[in-house]
Amino acid sequence: MNLVEVRALVKVYPLGESAFGGGAKGEVRAVDGVSLDIEPGETLGLVGESGCGKSTLGRLMLRLIEPTSGWIGYNGRDVTVASEAELRALRREMQIIFQDPFGSLDPRMKIEQIVTEPVVIHDNLSPSARRSRACELMRAVGLDESALGRYPHEFSGGQRQRIGIARALAVRPKFIVADEPVSALDVSVGAQILNLMKRLQQEFGLTYLFISHSMPLVRYISTRIAVMTQGKIVEVGTTEQVTTIPRHPYTRTLLEAVPEVGVAPSSSSVADYWDDR
Repeated sequence: MNLVEVRALVKVYPLGESAFGGGAKGEVRAVDGVSLDIEPGETLGLVGESGCGKSTLGRLMLRLIEPTSGWIGYNGRDVTVASEAELRALRREMQIIFQDPFGSLDPRMKIEQIVTEPVVIHDNLSPSARRSRACELMRAVGLDESALGRYPHEFSGGQRQRIGIARALAVRPKFIVADEPVSALDVSVGAQILNLMKRLQQEFGLTYLFISHSMPLVRYISTRIAVMTQGKIVEVGTTEQVTTIPRHPYTRTLLEAVPEVGVAPSSSSVADYWDDR
């Protein structure tokens, strides 16, 4: 049974009114009839150029934005028609890691407040239990417990992204949308975050939708790859299939844009596998 399913998903944004009074300019189909399945425990890499609709699709899956049409299923439940109360319950199992580690953390909140905020919303835990959960999460993402009493501005970009990951894990989700989680980071720091995500996937039994413009990154971390352009999925397959026998011309274009680096990297050498950014 698939954990996440989308069928004929569409998101249309109107372009607004014409400056000459001629009515609406038209519309942009950010997501255009997408159908996808994500199996429990896998990482589906979603790759494509900037502006192709990747992030919109990820947010639609979580219903952070509303679809124009189509269907979203999570673990057998219809997310598309879920009520506010039902969505609140689903939020425990479906979380997101944002692209920007600087803008995604409230600068006025201490790290303990940031990390435990989902717990306050979804779990009825005592203050001591919340503190214990926060300490556990800090250890899980490779940070010291002393970080809990500090503010976001006191941390580097990589450390902030670790905090964002800890926040996403706070309510023990099963599915995480990772929206370009390393694109704002230096190569070596991003490599550390990728390796952390792979380890956490095993420890917590996570399923990822990993969004990136970088074919080498999705090739490194993904079980399967979906290629997206102009709001459409043009190819889906195992990582080996997509990267060695691409069927669609756009997939071949993405692969040809990356310099050859030889064999796939070990978990300690993913930085050497990064494309030129």
